[in-house]
Amino acid sequence: MESSLAMATTPPPHRPPLVLLSLLLLLLHPFFSAAAPSITTKAVPRLPGFSGPLPFSLETGYVGLDDGAQLFYYFIQSESDPEEDPVLLWLTGGPGCSALSGLAYEIGPFNFDFHGYMGGLPTLLYQPSSWTKVSNIIFVDSPVGTGFSYAAGDKRTIQSDTIAVQQLHIFLETWFDEHPQFLPNPLYISGDSYSGLIIPSLAMKIAKGIELGNERLINLKVLL
Repeated sequence: MESSLAMATTPPPHRPPLVLLSLLLLLLHPFFSAAAPSITTKAVPRLPGFSGPLPFSLETGYVGLDDGAQLFYYFIQSESDPEEDPVLLWLTGGPGCSALSGLAYEIGPFNFDFHGYMGGLPTLLYQPSSWTKVSNIIFVDSPVGTGFSYAAGDKRTIQSDTIAVQQLHIFLETWFDEHPQFLPNPLYISGDSYSGLIIPSLAMKIAKGIELGNERLINLKVLL
């Protein structure tokens, strides 16, 4: 009887208030969850070395990935019909060559005036035969560590083709989230040199996502 009475009168073990537990969970949450992909963009109406406003629409930005990496890009809208012309993702080879080389030396709407260069700030010349006459082009600094793309800490040195493909896939999804008006446009993936190893793997990853039904309606059409 006494033991039963003692058990009945023994206070329950101390438990922290529910509010305190909730607060602790909120404080610890960032350490147990990865940051969601994000994007920052900026319109660039003028460039140093180019006389007057740019005759095309240039946007630059960073896509922050969930692993902490930041991929930098240049986006130039088609000079003909941006609503209907394809979106072309351009990857420069290397690996490790900046997308600026593709923009300024290969298919972009401006290049440097080498013949008239006399030192100082180089002059930029409009390139009338640019691929931007018929397509919207995204030039990406990939993989991380290329051009203006970067990552903090150990992420700077952890790279492979597989990681590059995964990062580019997240990049595209995030970019289209910010630019949904271009989702219906045909998507072309193109590049040069070493990017020929990356492009088929990226296209396959997009296609598999569409087949499984967990991919945004990216209108993948052509590999160049």
